[in-house]
Amino acid sequence: MSYDYDKVEVPEGGSKIEPAEGSETELEVPDDPIIPIIYGDGVGSDVGPAAQKVLDAAAEATGREINWMRVYAGESAREKYDENLPEETVEAIKEHRVAIKGPLTTPVGAGFRSLNVALRKMLDLYANVRPTYHLDGVPSPVSEPGKMDMVTFRENTEDVYAGIEWEAGTDEVQQVKEFVEDEMGFDSTIHDGPVGIGVKPITEFGTKRLVRRAIDYALEHDRDSVTLVHKGNIMKFTEGAFRDWGYEVAEEEYGDEVITEDTLWEERDGEAPEDAVVVNDRIADNMLQQLLTRTENYDIIATMNLNGDYLSDAAGAQIGGLGIAPGANFGDGRCLAEPVHGSAPKYEGQDKVNPTAMILSGRIMLEYLGWDDAADLVRDAVEETISSGKVTYDLERQLDDAEKLATSEFAEEVVGNIEKLA
Repeated sequence: MSYDYDKVEVPEGGSKIEPAEGSETELEVPDDPIIPIIYGDGVGSDVGPAAQKVLDAAAEATGREINWMRVYAGESAREKYDENLPEETVEAIKEHRVAIKGPLTTPVGAGFRSLNVALRKMLDLYANVRPTYHLDGVPSPVSEPGKMDMVTFRENTEDVYAGIEWEAGTDEVQQVKEFVEDEMGFDSTIHDGPVGIGVKPITEFGTKRLVRRAIDYALEHDRDSVTLVHKGNIMKFTEGAFRDWGYEVAEEEYGDEVITEDTLWEERDGEAPEDAVVVNDRIADNMLQQLLTRTENYDIIATMNLNGDYLSDAAGAQIGGLGIAPGANFGDGRCLAEPVHGSAPKYEGQDKVNPTAMILSGRIMLEYLGWDDAADLVRDAVEETISSGKVTYDLERQLDDAEKLATSEFAEEVVGNIEKLA
C-alpha cells in the first residue's frame, strides 16, 4: 500500500511481517519488523512514547530492532485527516499484522459507538486477551494479590457490543416491538411507554473460535484449566449456547489433551491425565465472587463480550488497578496490543500517569512476535522498578518511602533496568 507521507510516519528501514508459507495464522517475523503505533488520545500522548522507549530497549538488548510506523486514530487523526479512523490506519495494521495502540476517546456524534470496537471489527480481532498478574511492590486492595495469575479471553465481535439496538421513540424500535409482541408472542413482556431494544447475538462460529483460542493458549503455556463463564441459567439460548458450544470444542477437537470437569469426576475420580487441560464452567455472577474467594483456582477464562469486560476489570482491581492491566486483541495472524484503561483526558500532557499497562501490553506483543526473551526482560524490569519504590503518582500516594516519578522518568528507569538485566 502507498501512504500519504505527510500524514503517516513511515520508517526508512525495517521488514514486513509476513504469513508463514501455507498459513494465515502463523507468521514469519524478521529481526527488524515494521510495527504501526497509535499513541492514542488523552494520556496516550504520554504513555505511548514511554512504552515505545521501553520496547525499543528490550528489542535492542536481545539483538533486534523495531521500526515504528506512526499512524493515527481519534483526536490526532481528526487533526490530520478530518476523520476519526482513517483508512490508512486500518490498512497499515492489516498490512503489517502486528501493532500497538494507546487509549482512544470516541467523540460525541463521531459516527462510531466506539473507535476501539470499530478497529476490532474492521480487523476481525475476535479475541480480546487480558493477562492479570501481580507485580511485586504494587499495592493491592486484597491481602494476597500474588494468587491472581489469570488470562481472560473475551469474545470481541458479538454479544450486546454488536451494536444492534434501536432508540426509544423511533419508528424502528416500534417495528421491532410490534414484531416481538405480535409475531413472536411476547405480548406481555415489554412495559408500556418509551423503550430501547437491543439484540444479543451469540453464534456457534464466534463462540468456537474464541474457546479454541483459549484452549490452545492453555496447552501452549502449561495452564491447568479453561473456565467458560456465562449466565446460561437465565439466558439459555445465548449464553447457555456459548457454554454448550464451548464444551463441544473441548470434547470433539482435542482428544486426550483436554478433559471436561464432568468427565474428570464421573470417570476419573478427579484425577486429570498428566498435562491435560480441564474445561469447566461457572455462572457469571458467581465467578465474580470466585475471583476473590478462590482466586488461585482459575487459569484461563473464556467468556462473552460484556462478561469479559466486567470480569477482567474486577480481576485488574485485585492486582493494583487498570493502570497496571495490559491487554491485546487477536485475530487470525494479527495482533493489536492495547492497555485496558481509558484516555483520562484531564491528565493529557502532564507527564504523570502510569505507563505500566501500555508497557505490559507491549510485552504481550513481543510474546506474539516470538520474542519471549525480550518480553521477559520487560516484565522483570518493570517489576524491579516498582519494587524499588520508583513509581508514578498513582502508586506513590499508596506507598511509604516511595519516589514519585513522571511518566517519562519511569520509562527511563525501566530502560535502565533492562540494560542491567540483559
